[in-house]
Amino acid sequence: MNWSRLTALSKFLIVLLLTCVIGFLIYWFAPGIKVEESKQLEGIEISDNDVNNITDASELGLPSDTRSKSVASNPLVRMAAYAWNAQSGIIVSNGGPFTTEGSVMESNGVNLEIIRQDWLSELRNLQLKFVEEYDNGNKFPKQGVFAIMMMGDGAPYYISSVQQALNDKYGKDKYHVQVVGSVGLSYGEDKLIGPPKWKMDPQSIKGALISTVIGDGDWVTTVNYAFANGIKVNPDPATYDPDAVNFYPSANDDYIESAKELIKSQKEGWTIPLKEIKNNKLTGNTINKKIDGCATWTPGDKMVFDALNGFTDVVSTKEFNNQMATTVIAVQEWSEKNPAIVSNILKSAFIASNQVKQYESWKKRAAECVTKTYEMEDADYWYAMFKGQKGEKSGISYNMGGSRVFNLADAQQYYGKTDGVNRYKAVYDQVSYYINELNPAGFKQNVKRVVPYNEAVNLKFLDAIKDIEAGTAYTTDYSKKAKTVLASGEWRINFSSGRAALEPGAIDVLDQIFNLLIQAEDAKLELIGHTDNTGNRDSNFALSQARSEAIKTFMLKKGIPNSRFQKVEGKGQDEPVADNKTLAGRAKNRRVVVTLLK
Repeated sequence: MNWSRLTALSKFLIVLLLTCVIGFLIYWFAPGIKVEESKQLEGIEISDNDVNNITDASELGLPSDTRSKSVASNPLVRMAAYAWNAQSGIIVSNGGPFTTEGSVMESNGVNLEIIRQDWLSELRNLQLKFVEEYDNGNKFPKQGVFAIMMMGDGAPYYISSVQQALNDKYGKDKYHVQVVGSVGLSYGEDKLIGPPKWKMDPQSIKGALISTVIGDGDWVTTVNYAFANGIKVNPDPATYDPDAVNFYPSANDDYIESAKELIKSQKEGWTIPLKEIKNNKLTGNTINKKIDGCATWTPGDKMVFDALNGFTDVVSTKEFNNQMATTVIAVQEWSEKNPAIVSNILKSAFIASNQVKQYESWKKRAAECVTKTYEMEDADYWYAMFKGQKGEKSGISYNMGGSRVFNLADAQQYYGKTDGVNRYKAVYDQVSYYINELNPAGFKQNVKRVVPYNEAVNLKFLDAIKDIEAGTAYTTDYSKKAKTVLASGEWRINFSSGRAALEPGAIDVLDQIFNLLIQAEDAKLELIGHTDNTGNRDSNFALSQARSEAIKTFMLKKGIPNSRFQKVEGKGQDEPVADNKTLAGRAKNRRVVVTLLK
């Protein structure tokens, strides 16, 4: 190109284009310009009634190992699931991976195969294969699965990403995947594993690198712990923020790899090169970082504790006891064509689960069926891990396993049908909030939106179960004083100046706190209000007390029982955390400390 022969306008446009290109490249690649921002968000919900019901029922005969002949002529339907002990109830209802003679599933006319698949990406692919064959006209596809079972707190990430793939391939809203019910609950099995100091001093987790399946339930457990303790989370797995919790995405989206990656890093010195950020800007340095902990579940937890010294379970689904239900996610269009099959699968799971709750013979048979389905470990292992196990190594104690199964009363209570507290909606909405705010691993660059609860959950198949006894809802006893701190975080809640009236913007924050309380339903709580030093000491003390009471009143109206509040008081201006001489310092001092206790 001959520059001298160009017009002045052409020269101007070329220079402008080059300037824009150079500016774009600098913006993306130069240190200190563009990074995913570490964020401190509001924490998640926990509930006021523990979900653990037992309905009196006569002991049923145990399922055999022989594949059922009576349902062999019925269409074979398939579900896929992680190797996860919280699915014991539905697995024993089937007699193992296939419907067996004498099983509850057989008695309800269902011919079911349960397939183990530990990779989240492959669970997704199995469901997409099913839709593809169904779209081609096969009413009962032989490829893929009509439903998967996974952690309910991982559903917003999973459903939204699958929905995007379905929309891209078949057009918007031709096919959908939806939650159709829950059949169990993780009760300690899923956990954050790290050094004991993270448990004794949650602030010490800052700067840690944790291996996990990003977006899945164990990632949520860690995020919950960070936010409940007022700690930032770095959503970008390519960077390292020393003032936040950082995540490493486990290979193949596999929770077992999460455990192996921690072991490899600690034993062999394996490190991950990460771009360092400080104050949300790249420094230009690369940090070769060891993995410090992992978020995983059984048998990953046992692998870590067997291989390493100096590690424990920092927080788990025993503390966030309503966070992680065993949730069935099915193809909506197929399910609505075959509602009896879907309802009878849930019904069978509930009947068998109630047997597991009451009878030792059913607990042992469930462990045998789980062993056969997962083809790993033995029945004694799964039986012990279902109950939960304690261990000690080099003077450090730890917990492994811990699961529950759902009968019909549990499922109805979990979705708020018997006591008005929809625990699953609290979980789903909070995790959706995390995804929208954190954008983990660039989620929003690939998925247009997080599917909202009212579109993602379809309870008509649960509602159709009418002919088995549900039992009555269980309520938690909060009469004993709690002594152990689960989490303690400072929240800035907007009040009218000099008053205890909540500002409109405060409601969003309080909703997040409520969601956290729903997920940790077993926990009691304390509310301690603080002010800056504006005004006099006596009026500030009264104001802080009134603001704590205002928050309590809000929670009572939302359904949190009065018996959960162990302490509600104000400290006035006496315990500042920042300099009252500055505007920023006074803002930090105007706070409410919410503490969860067990």
